Amino acid sequence: MLVDRARIEIVSGKGGNGCVSFRREPFVPDGGPDGGDGGKGGDVIIMADKNLRTLMDFRYKRKYVAENGQDGRKKKCFGKKGNDLVIRVPMGTVVTDEETGLVMKDLVEDGESFVAAKGGKGGKGNVHFKNSVRQAPNFAEAGNPGKSRVIILNLKMIADVGLVGFPNVGKSSLLSVCTSASPKIENYHFTTIDPNLGVVNIHDTSFVMADIAGIIEGAHEGLGLGLRFLKHIERTRVLIHVVDASGSEGRDPIEDFDTINRELASYSEKVASKPMIVAANKIDLTDEDDPDYQKFVKHVTDLGYPVFPISAPIRYGVDDLLNAALNTLQRTLEEPEPEEEIEYFDFDADDTDPDYRNVEIIREDDAWVLTGKQLMKIFNSTNFNDFGSLRYLYKYIEKRGVISKLQEMGIEEGDTIRIDDYEFEYWDEY
Repeated sequence: MLVDRARIEIVSGKGGNGCVSFRREPFVPDGGPDGGDGGKGGDVIIMADKNLRTLMDFRYKRKYVAENGQDGRKKKCFGKKGNDLVIRVPMGTVVTDEETGLVMKDLVEDGESFVAAKGGKGGKGNVHFKNSVRQAPNFAEAGNPGKSRVIILNLKMIADVGLVGFPNVGKSSLLSVCTSASPKIENYHFTTIDPNLGVVNIHDTSFVMADIAGIIEGAHEGLGLGLRFLKHIERTRVLIHVVDASGSEGRDPIEDFDTINRELASYSEKVASKPMIVAANKIDLTDEDDPDYQKFVKHVTDLGYPVFPISAPIRYGVDDLLNAALNTLQRTLEEPEPEEEIEYFDFDADDTDPDYRNVEIIREDDAWVLTGKQLMKIFNSTNFNDFGSLRYLYKYIEKRGVISKLQEMGIEEGDTIRIDDYEFEYWDEY
């Protein structure tokens, strides 16, 4: 079973807290602060692996958490960095952020990787907060929390040649005689409910062929299994359009051919412009001199597509079809496809983010509520039993212009200011 879509939650490691410590050595009075910095939290990294074929593993495990950084230690010792978590996915996986719907990365090459969630920075030890006035800082900086997000993994198979066409026209049969793949073959529509891959060995070389099933009229709008399968065509370089040339199910081959081409064009002009070879299958059920068959051949060749009469189960005409596919593929390889320009988004804004230092003021019930990324980091680092630590917090709030803004908004003496779950009373010191 091919699992080509998964939804998982990833959480990067929290940064270690800075250490509050003072030198304690014989005959060295008042040795001063020597607390070390916390270690950085581990990153969550997504990496493409050629040895994987599906996203099956992600059906059973949905949450992935990187290691936290260790807290700083005395004697200015740094905390250990948290180990990165590497999540391996098949080549051809597109990673999307669920909340925004934006593409984070399209992993095509083996070993290609990117950081999907950066680990939190470690907090600074109290040695960094010493100055000419504050000789013995009894506080340190808290580590940044890890980042949590839900991502969507969407696998688009990587194949050289893709087989397209209506259900039950013989695509699976063709794949089975060309490769060692063993797709399910039965005489009813949608026998194939998962894309199948196989390797074609020919003339001391090889290429990967994929059976892209489930395409019917309206597939580009999601009818049948359309959207689920159409996405796999995007990676192919050459298309083999398999048509039931005999009309054994009462359908018109010309109408079938045109319908599938319209669906490809409606889904993507890039897909519709790929080199295409037409395989007129089930030729053993009709006559190559039949007027209806000749009409079909003329219609297709007038559109510029070569036609190869075949009968997949008995391998009639299959070798000529594969030779043509190989020649077409080699021509496309000589002229590399222009790289699609995808704008990837960096979801991990760091301290240089202008919003990082902003402090938001909200009037809530009977209190003035302060929120902000950097504010919460300093607040979580505050030692409320130490006057110097409290003064550091207050100076930060004052420098950010929060006091002036509160006064403009009408704060009065005795009003409550709330940060997280702590409350303070406001008094004008002037």
